[in-house]
Amino acid sequence: MKRRTFNKLLGAGLVAGAAPAIIGRAHAAGPLGVGFIYVGPIGDLGWNYQHDLSRKELEKHYGDKIKTTYVENVPEGPDAERVLADLASKGNSLIFATSFGYMNPTIKVAQKFPKVHFEHATGYKRAANVATYNIRFYESRYVEGIISGMMSKTGKVGYICSVPIPEVVMGLNAYIIGMRTINPKATIRMVWINSWYDPGKEGDAAKALFDQGCDIVAQHTDSTSPLQVAQQRGLLGFGEASDMYNAAPKAQLTSPVNNWAPYYIERTKAVMDGTWKSGDVWGGFKSGMMQMAPYKNMPDNVAAAAKAAQDGIASGAIDIYKGPIKDQSGAIKVAAGSTLDDKAISGMNWLAEGVEGQIPK
Repeated sequence: MKRRTFNKLLGAGLVAGAAPAIIGRAHAAGPLGVGFIYVGPIGDLGWNYQHDLSRKELEKHYGDKIKTTYVENVPEGPDAERVLADLASKGNSLIFATSFGYMNPTIKVAQKFPKVHFEHATGYKRAANVATYNIRFYESRYVEGIISGMMSKTGKVGYICSVPIPEVVMGLNAYIIGMRTINPKATIRMVWINSWYDPGKEGDAAKALFDQGCDIVAQHTDSTSPLQVAQQRGLLGFGEASDMYNAAPKAQLTSPVNNWAPYYIERTKAVMDGTWKSGDVWGGFKSGMMQMAPYKNMPDNVAAAAKAAQDGIASGAIDIYKGPIKDQSGAIKVAAGSTLDDKAISGMNWLAEGVEGQIPK
């Protein structure tokens, strides 16, 4: 395994472009090159950390049959394009681009390296050599909502949002839908930080939300700062993407855990045996791609209700977006007896009743 940071790569003078001879070597005999690009540090204990744990599982599974390389702290945009091109030009036959903002750079680089297989996490643009994959994060938010409805004394929950894309919006809505099955008057207050990972802003956002009367904090950001603030205040919260219990053992109720390893193992095998095809995968509790950290700091009946909700979603007994669902204005967004299909969920751009605040333009 090789580790490189984006700053080091800049110093080496990365150039975007393709060299056909190099692409050919990527498919030659020897270990299969598998590259990963991360938007933040692998030490965030959240999103990037969990992707890197899965990369390590991939290495453990295939041993010396593969050689992995990862680059961390790569901003979304032109920088990502340069790093992706570098990974492709240096013999990686399979590249996992693990952040939404890598979507357009991945498509552009894939056009220059048609023999390299690209996998983009959380995106929607595909090509002959670009597949997409994602986890139904919103399923875990519904479970968090159930817990919050039973645990919150104020009925007010704080939610730290990263960037205004449907992935974040659908999570907010699933959370309040779950919470209002317990407390019909519950509300969520949002703070948008316009970043996936910014411990300072995340911590400040948690403080502001607690100061406004929220007694539980949730997050769609990657650091442990919100949970640590919760612990300092003697309050509660949820982690994100990984089990963050060790960072705040008195505060974490649970955390969504993104299980990417089986997908990485399967897609690497497909490249090895020549069966790789472009497509889209969106897995949740049922597939095992979405898991929950152990339920802690809550009574047994709350943990039981959370587990029942998790199992109900996995079995299909619970349909999170089944109507009637109203938006913030009180208008019916999903009629009684109707439900949202994946297209409507993946393009969600409205907020449900009980969510306070607006989606930034």
